[in-house]
Amino acid sequence: MTGDETKVDWRDWGADVFDVAGRAGKPILLALVAPWSEECAEMDRTTYAEPRIAANVNDGFVPVRVDADRNPRVRERYNMGGFPSTVFLTPEGEILTGATFLGIDGFRGILDSVRETWDSRGEAGGSVPRALRDTTPPSGTVDGRIEEVMTEQLLGAYDEEFGGWGQDTKFPMPRTVEFALVRAREQATRTLEAISAHLHDTYDGGFYRVAASRNWGAVRREKLLDENAALIRAFARGYRYTGEQSYIETAGSGVEYLTTTLWTGDAFGASQGGDETYFTLPPADREEADPPAVDGTVLADRNGAAIDGLLWYVAYTDDESARRYARRARDHVCETLVDDGRVSHYGAADSESGLLLDQARLLLGLTTSWEVLGEPGPARAIADWTIEHLQDDDGAVRDGPAEGSGLLDRPLYPLDGAVECADALLDLALLTGEQRYERAARDAIETFAGAADRMGVEVAQYATVAARLQEPHVLEVGTPAGTDLHRGALRLADHETVVAPRSGVGGVGDELPDGEARLVVAGAERGRASSPAALESLLTD
Repeated sequence: MTGDETKVDWRDWGADVFDVAGRAGKPILLALVAPWSEECAEMDRTTYAEPRIAANVNDGFVPVRVDADRNPRVRERYNMGGFPSTVFLTPEGEILTGATFLGIDGFRGILDSVRETWDSRGEAGGSVPRALRDTTPPSGTVDGRIEEVMTEQLLGAYDEEFGGWGQDTKFPMPRTVEFALVRAREQATRTLEAISAHLHDTYDGGFYRVAASRNWGAVRREKLLDENAALIRAFARGYRYTGEQSYIETAGSGVEYLTTTLWTGDAFGASQGGDETYFTLPPADREEADPPAVDGTVLADRNGAAIDGLLWYVAYTDDESARRYARRARDHVCETLVDDGRVSHYGAADSESGLLLDQARLLLGLTTSWEVLGEPGPARAIADWTIEHLQDDDGAVRDGPAEGSGLLDRPLYPLDGAVECADALLDLALLTGEQRYERAARDAIETFAGAADRMGVEVAQYATVAARLQEPHVLEVGTPAGTDLHRGALRLADHETVVAPRSGVGGVGDELPDGEARLVVAGAERGRASSPAALESLLTD
């Protein structure tokens, strides 16, 4: 999104913006926008296109426009709770005030307020978000209580009438669904059914982003690659536990959406806009209408999630098309965005690199590639770079290099990023048998363990990783990927067990005699099997 419809003289984010603001003694207007957001486009067409407002902004402020998807560290430090985020900053990058969407009248009002604050207080009127002031996460010990507390949270937050968790806005929460599949299955399956009924686009495929009301109504129809990938995985997991054919069909619809609408020719595009008019047309009318634009930016983190989601669909279906697309995306991203373990966010000269979610999600895609295909790619190199450059001595994991303009030079320790990183590192530990990866995963999770009893269901993945650390399960397979024994292992093992096939790159499966599988729990062997039937008996017992 370029903002071409506006009359504001936008600048790009960078040191020069802050230098100009400092020399001129002006505050900065930051427009933080997302390519898929209809509200961002609406604010361009109305508020920023109004000549007097544009003139006021151009004369009295230094306006800067940032694509939130391409600049995640700016997004995490300045997001006001949605897009667009309209943020007024001091020349030092501190926040004077902010809002989300503002119409013409609301924008005029906030301009007057900001000017009054700036004239009376200047730099002293700015503030730094709490997450950047208090950078010491509440550490503690990882124990079985974390899983118990999260299970209690599920029971308390579950909506018995409509399914899902929460009593207002309904996000699909695919990782929470996966946690519930083995601890509160009816909640998980009813939620999958609600998502399928209300957020699944049965005509164009894929999943909408969120429902704004408790009964899954007032749907926001944007489609984001990472959220679609996570839902493909969740529906595939649901099929694994229930055998419900509709779940795998819904997952397949998501796969088709990724491999057609979002496919760029090399990998997967980032998102598609959520034009309400288009998506509520009858199917016959959609055929004649232009679909919302796709942002074809190949983002490393979202493609890592897509590789992971597609390959778990492959694990349960043997779908050759999904396998082929996952491989192509994996190879493209690794060849163009990975340099000696450091991952670039996307393929442009001004792209940031070494961001936590890029490192973590691409690592997850590669560990899944190892499990399902026996092809690890540069998994070890990415993990090693992440541990060396983003993990502090106390185990806390930063969201990226602490450098850059505004508040980017302040470290941020995001819970969700730490969880995704720890999840992937634990997978790698069980695939390789290298304890240093498990230690790094445990350290990252312990960083937040002191707050585990206050976490909501939206971070149920934290409890999943904590439970896996308590009793890690790995099913080592002494055959290459694709054999009957390996395919049986993928389908029979629960989804929190890592399957480690013979890979020829030093994984634990390489150590087994040919044709044997071994279940190892918390470092102790629990039994062996040499056929899918024997494996089923072993896992059932």
